[in-house]
Amino acid sequence: MTNEETTFADLGVHPAITAILDRKEITKPTPIQAQSIPALLQRQDVLGIAQTGTGKTLAFLLPVLQLMLTQEPDKRKRFEQVLIMVPTRELAYQVKETMMWFEKEFRIFSTVIVGGESIGKQIKEVKRGVQVLIATPGRMIDHLQQGTIKLRNTNTVILDEADRMFDMGFAPQIARVFEYLPSAEERHTLLFSATMPDSVVRLIREQMKEPVRIEVSVQGSTNADVSQEIVVLDNAHRQDALLELLNGTDDAALVFSRTKHQAKKLRQFLKDKGFKAEELHGNLSQAQRKRAIEAVQKKRSRILVATDVAGRGIDIPHIGLVINYELPDNPEDYVHRIGRTGRAGRTGRAVSFVLTDQQDLLQQVQRLINDQIAQTHLETVPTAQLQQGRGRSGGGGYRGNNRGSRPFRSGASRARSGSRPSFSSGGSRSGGSRSGGGRRSFSSGGGNRSRAPRRDA
Repeated sequence: MTNEETTFADLGVHPAITAILDRKEITKPTPIQAQSIPALLQRQDVLGIAQTGTGKTLAFLLPVLQLMLTQEPDKRKRFEQVLIMVPTRELAYQVKETMMWFEKEFRIFSTVIVGGESIGKQIKEVKRGVQVLIATPGRMIDHLQQGTIKLRNTNTVILDEADRMFDMGFAPQIARVFEYLPSAEERHTLLFSATMPDSVVRLIREQMKEPVRIEVSVQGSTNADVSQEIVVLDNAHRQDALLELLNGTDDAALVFSRTKHQAKKLRQFLKDKGFKAEELHGNLSQAQRKRAIEAVQKKRSRILVATDVAGRGIDIPHIGLVINYELPDNPEDYVHRIGRTGRAGRTGRAVSFVLTDQQDLLQQVQRLINDQIAQTHLETVPTAQLQQGRGRSGGGGYRGNNRGSRPFRSGASRARSGSRPSFSSGGSRSGGSRSGGGRRSFSSGGGNRSRAPRRDA
């Protein structure tokens, strides 16, 4: 059976769950879902390598919910059974939004535990009783140290976008959280990541038991539905290039900058030019960030200017254009940035501005994605060429793992009423394919970067 013919029922997903998916017009599993769900229903630890926008949230939520619902009634009511850790507030609320599809009908409830929100309100939510915690590492540690959250009942741990959490400096907090959890043999551990740096490999070796590796795309690869281009220019012409790109499309656009100051400055520049634009960065409150995202989601604004940290977890399906106003310091952020477009089967375009002395930084990006990015020319911007042998990173350069050289490829109000559906306990049907999975041994090679967590998440 091909991927296109596979249904959620074929994977062993319960009819009560598929009925909710049908109402959301989700009828065919994505590759990461088709390969992950059967293994997770068998309670195997899973390491999933997939790009952003490939359906990872449902890949772990569906089997985890089904396993909870097939427990004995007394076990089903236990609180704090599942911990989902994510790098940013935006991604946490995105997972919560999907979780809410199922909460009322199944009477399995969740809460979001993130910084920037009232810790007192979070304590009240936990005391009311929730089975699923969706958290960022820093705030979770705050609760664990205060004793306001206990993880003794936690039997499932999910790390989503693990590479990003480590890059943001959350390794010490993640290690501390695992100290409060049952042992690897006593819990079900799931890890999803777009890339596989040494720090993540080390976590796999220490905290997972013989994980099934499911790789639906080569780590560091990009979405084939996203066309990638670079514009080589001088710093003085970046604003002109930005205006030409935005004037050339009616699509919603996401503009990435390195700093909060630059994001704020760019948003004001665009407003002065008559564009409806929003900004998204760590200096905003959670309410302000939510309003900014909703303005673009509901098409009241067309442009969102964001930093990497705040931009992680943005899910706006109609974004057709991503502009890297500045190349990221970390090439792995490039993969995640352009993953904000070309989602859910749509096509997208990603254009990156490269200064003439940023050849080294561009090569680091191309080495990671194992591809060359085509140069395009704009009418309002003088044609420029990269300066050979020079490589100003524009912000410290990439300090990640040394991957060595690889050849380039050519080419461009919560309701708790209602009855819960009846689920029978026992194993699931063994459907779908786990090709690309299989058990592998993991070896560590190299140290983890040591830096303080970036608190603007």
